[in-house]
Amino acid sequence: MSPWLLCSTPTRNRFSSAFSSVRVELASASAGETERIAGALAPRLRPGDVVTVSGELGSGKTTFVRGACRALGVATPVTSPTFTIGHRYTGRVAISHLDLYRFASVSAAEWGDLEPYFDDAVVFVEWPEAGLSSLPPARLAVTLEHAGEGRRRIVLAAEESALLEGIAC
Repeated sequence: MSPWLLCSTPTRNRFSSAFSSVRVELASASAGETERIAGALAPRLRPGDVVTVSGELGSGKTTFVRGACRALGVATPVTSPTFTIGHRYTGRVAISHLDLYRFASVSAAEWGDLEPYFDDAVVFVEWPEAGLSSLPPARLAVTLEHAGEGRRRIVLAAEESALLEGIAC
């Protein structure tokens, strides 16, 4: 069993209207642990998958995405796209990393600018709340929270239990 695992229970996925068959809560004591958790999930993702990554400022969203990108073969720096809205990386698959922090919502015109990031890529969306009405459904919803003393609580929610198999109890 993973040293990060806290518990696993069914829950409602707040990033889609469907019932999540599995919810896993993990604890991370460092950026490296957060990256390892993301790295364990990343090989299970495929082009077309959308992963929403939510959390407060400084909770580790970009760190999580960096860990996933490394596991998918990205060797270039993985940085927050807050000011550029999106980055595209090349690894074993194409990866898009979006940050919707500056959006209150996503208009049709803005979606037109974002849509190419979803073409044949695994897509990570930080601050997805602004785009919930526009984004394709998430295969995985990740929520990171401060848990005191440099620790993070990471909640993974997926409709497919197989996606989190080996991570869940």
